Amino acid sequence: MTEGMSPQAVVQEHADLLRERLKERIYASITLLAVLVGLAQSGHPTHLVAALSVAVTALGLWLATLVADLQAHPVAHGRLPRLPEIRHTLFVSSPLLTSAVGPLLLTGVSALGALHLTTALWISVASEVAALAGWGFMGGRRVGAGLFGCLVAAALNAVIGAGVVAVKLVAGH
Repeated sequence: MTEGMSPQAVVQEHADLLRERLKERIYASITLLAVLVGLAQSGHPTHLVAALSVAVTALGLWLATLVADLQAHPVAHGRLPRLPEIRHTLFVSSPLLTSAVGPLLLTGVSALGALHLTTALWISVASEVAALAGWGFMGGRRVGAGLFGCLVAAALNAVIGAGVVAVKLVAGH
């Protein structure tokens, strides 16, 4: 427990940290969905192009978040961020990088010949939509929504992910 903080304040701080990290992960999933669908639609992407596209997207999101946070801090606080605040930003934004792990692993499995790259990309798309649904379900459970409420929350999140996929499919590449 952090010194001088009540147990309730520690629980609140942990919940706020979890919220911030999950928010970043959801943003990354939605962005990666568009990239993955674009790659899957592009005809004949190479494994290298797919891996680089996913990795650069995740890295770009992460760097953009860091730059935005580090530029916003002096405006909001009138001073440069201190080391603990920089560490906090790095920790909170790390899910932007971890969001690329699944698609990169599937691309690697494809490169080994276990499945076609387009199949790996579509599995990655489905996995990202399923992850969004899973976060919705878990959120419903945390608020005590009951099974029906959890399923509705999961379905709504899945619809958001499917909407991103649909827009990409309709727009083409």
